[in-house]
Amino acid sequence: MSRSSTEFHAAVTGLGLVTPAGVGVEHAWRTVLAAEPAAAADPALEGMRVDFSCRVPGFDADEQLGRRTAWRLDRSTQLAIVALREALHDSGLDPSVWDGARVAVVLGNALGGVQTYELQQREFDSAGAGAVSPLLVPMCAPNMTAGHLAMECGAGGPNLVTATACASGTTAIGTARELLRSDRCDVVITGGTEAPLGRTMIAGFDRMGALSRRTENPRAASRPFDVDRDGFVAAEGAAVLVLERDTDARARGARVHGMISGYGASADAHHATAPDPSGAAVERAVRSALQDAGLSAADIDHVNAHGTSTKVNDVTESRAIRRVFDDHVAVTSTKGVMGHALGAAGAIEAVCSVLALRDGVVPPTANLDSLDPEVEVDVVAKAPRSGTFRAAVSNSFGFGGQNAVLVVTPA
Repeated sequence: MSRSSTEFHAAVTGLGLVTPAGVGVEHAWRTVLAAEPAAAADPALEGMRVDFSCRVPGFDADEQLGRRTAWRLDRSTQLAIVALREALHDSGLDPSVWDGARVAVVLGNALGGVQTYELQQREFDSAGAGAVSPLLVPMCAPNMTAGHLAMECGAGGPNLVTATACASGTTAIGTARELLRSDRCDVVITGGTEAPLGRTMIAGFDRMGALSRRTENPRAASRPFDVDRDGFVAAEGAAVLVLERDTDARARGARVHGMISGYGASADAHHATAPDPSGAAVERAVRSALQDAGLSAADIDHVNAHGTSTKVNDVTESRAIRRVFDDHVAVTSTKGVMGHALGAAGAIEAVCSVLALRDGVVPPTANLDSLDPEVEVDVVAKAPRSGTFRAAVSNSFGFGGQNAVLVVTPA
């Protein structure tokens, strides 16, 4: 595998994770490698048909951010700011001295501040309009998470939120890379965040038949590619990556975790919630990302699959992977551990893809006891797989037929 002078590689110089697998990149990564499922009974969902989720363990926003700051922010923004702080520290960049006008923020988010909205709707119903918080709109508007990240670190460049459903985080990272390539900025803070675990939203997903109903054993509920899967487990979380041009990062002596080297996107144009069973648009997005990276399918050794643990998605995706890569790639889904964090999922999985190449290890797919015979790809299970992995693909798909794919290469 060689690199062409016409290709563009965005260096990943900072990583931050706040996930159900743990707070902090190394903590979460150890949990993912150990395939320890995070799903558990959720007191906030008590009495519902689906009463479990994947929450960030022990997350105390008052402790992390200070009470005066935390009370003004939806949980999705709280998670993102904590991930941002870790990523900035990891990058070695100092916001007090950088040229903020050349720093952009591009964050993925599917639903906005739905927990805030749900809480304020209850206030309205019980006590009338006068009980609604004047902070309702700035707390639940989807764009505000990116706005607050900019305020946190003085990033005065382009400020965007991408909303492509469960592909949002991946779309954000691909968009961030394009801002660097077009010289609109020198640093991009990117990733995704989501905090969807309110009762109304969970009821909506349940009514669609999208969620696992394995209430007797939540830890075993998220089981991507397993023959007995019955739906995804809703999760919250945030991931932030700091991206720079490869040349700029190396010139300042930064530690580079890996590269975002390709991006592809497509639309199924098929159905509001169901993927096109042919997987044609998924395949098109993967091939577009490979072309953008200047790589062939033979150069890819690992695929971090969207792998939701739903009946239709897992088969459709596996068929597309098989058509592009045959069976030579090591496939995994980290949703077996962390559940499905919707707009944050792709960003979390991009971080895991970077770490897999950095450490030479593909994490196992948790709860994969018996591979669905319709899934004809090499899914890693039971234990991590070590090796030399030259490049990885990270897939994300969402309602509305949104498909987004990243190609990750080593530093």
